[in-house]
Amino acid sequence: MSSIIQELWHGNIIPQEDSRTNSKEMKELLGYMSRHHEDLEKSFTDEQKDILEKFHDCWSEYMSLGEAAIFEYAFMLGARLMMESLSDND
Repeated sequence: MSSIIQELWHGNIIPQEDSRTNSKEMKELLGYMSRHHEDLEKSFTDEQKDILEKFHDCWSEYMSLGEAAIFEYAFMLGARLMMESLSDND
């Protein structure tokens, strides 16, 4: 049996793809966002569509960096919590 560290190293665990945030509310919100985006894009000129696409590219990169930072922070916080719970501070 492989350890969780080995699984992570070999790419068998992909935290950003195994999101627990796909709740009913989030899926509903994503649907609203998609419809509004389509409506907005219909009213745009080609130049405005290009600008919107560039904005989306930047937003995606920003979100990716933010998710990575949150993952790192949460992982370290979890490790500190585990270390503290295992230490003998009685």
